Amino acid sequence: MGNYLKVPDRQRVLALLELGWSYRRIEKETGIRRETISGYDPRRSAKPANPIAGSGDGAGAAGILGEQNRPNPIAGSGPGPASACEPFRAVIEAGVERGLTAQRIWQDLCEEHGFAYGYLSVQRFVRGIRGRRPEVVDVMEHPPGKEAQVDYFQSPALVLDPMTGKWRRPWIFRMTLSCSRHGYEEALWRQDRRGFLRAHEHAFLAFGGVVEVVRHDNLKAAVVRGCLYDPDVSELYTAFAGHWGFVPLPSRPRHPQENGVEERSGGYVKSNGLKGRRFDSLEALNAHLQHWNRTVAQLRIHGTTRQQVLAHFLAVERPVLRPLPAERFALFEVGTRSVHPDGHIEVGAAFYSVPHHLVGRSVKVHWDEHLVRIYLDGQAVAVHSRGPAGSWWTRPEHRPSHKPARQSAYEAALLAKIERIGERALAWAQEAVVEREVRSYRLLQGVVALTRRHPRERVDWACGVALERRCFRYQALRRIVEAAAARAPTASLLQHHELIRDLADYAAVLT
Repeated sequence: MGNYLKVPDRQRVLALLELGWSYRRIEKETGIRRETISGYDPRRSAKPANPIAGSGDGAGAAGILGEQNRPNPIAGSGPGPASACEPFRAVIEAGVERGLTAQRIWQDLCEEHGFAYGYLSVQRFVRGIRGRRPEVVDVMEHPPGKEAQVDYFQSPALVLDPMTGKWRRPWIFRMTLSCSRHGYEEALWRQDRRGFLRAHEHAFLAFGGVVEVVRHDNLKAAVVRGCLYDPDVSELYTAFAGHWGFVPLPSRPRHPQENGVEERSGGYVKSNGLKGRRFDSLEALNAHLQHWNRTVAQLRIHGTTRQQVLAHFLAVERPVLRPLPAERFALFEVGTRSVHPDGHIEVGAAFYSVPHHLVGRSVKVHWDEHLVRIYLDGQAVAVHSRGPAGSWWTRPEHRPSHKPARQSAYEAALLAKIERIGERALAWAQEAVVEREVRSYRLLQGVVALTRRHPRERVDWACGVALERRCFRYQALRRIVEAAAARAPTASLLQHHELIRDLADYAAVLT
């Protein structure tokens, strides 16, 4: 729709303006743009029209245009109509002071003061009030040696990836001391936990000491579960911090101002040290960062402290840093594993035993290049040497006594069961193992099963007979046992004995 309205539309707009409707509300009702509506508002002082060159004086031009063809003033060139919320300014300001939302203020106006306009009017009015009242923020002080801030940012410089042959933008790890603004940078291809912790170590070694607190955002290498009130720092990062003697402190989600020192220093590294550069390898990038830090970043006069970064660090912060530990932290991986039905857990495609009563339970596992440590409820339950993929590491004490895992132990368990049958059965079983080797194990199981249907003495006698005949087959042994059972006298029940009462005595008692 153009800037000049037809008579019916113009009359409609004028009528709505007389009712005090806002431009936005009229636009929503009629579909006419607010800029066009403002040109017909009698409350606005319209600018005089520019006389057309060669057309005579301005009055003549205005007469030619007429009232209907009045030029459209530029949007925002004059004050708009007063907001419908203006009569309720005191009430709205009081609600803003109480911390109420615009939605709540609008609801209270409608219920308590008969406000007849929409929510968006109140929202714009509240936004204007808050915009004129800047919030007072706290100044974060950073005593020397107290805090460092860490973060990752993506490098603006391109680096050639040797694996793919393509140019990529690596990640830059940056640790900044909050007091002196002295920093350490290191380029990494990934934001993995191992590289994150090693970069911490390199930074502490470069500083010559450790700070009390390391503030970081909720990156996955440090925080396993973000929370506004109680975030969960990863178990590995907690152990790492305990070794080096600092406290990890996650910042609140969506509050970058808490990590403001690092945010600003990261921007400085990108704009001053890396922007517009290319490197043939990650090593070349790291060498450039070290040279740039030594020759540029350390020697600059910082805009906040108004001191040279290196001089400030050496004079104020370096003397109060905590001493470095005697040895570096032994990195390990952390994970949760379920104990398989065979009593083992899997780590790196290798299998490690745990006590058999933990089958089906979930255990915590720490592993590195040399050891695998298994924990349940914070208590160590097993420790194994790290093995190659596909290997099995089983401790005899982890298996139940009736289900040993290894062949020799299983053989010993079977012979122990047969020894309880008798001496001849044990001698026959030992000879059977020599004769039939591993195939004898199921044979020995059959001998044990015979004792469920026949007395042990009979099975022991049959094993002696089979040993004399050098017969080590289950079917032959079973026939010997069954033949002995057939020849055995059948026990019969006595009907008359001096200890047995006559049935007539029972009949007399019943009558």
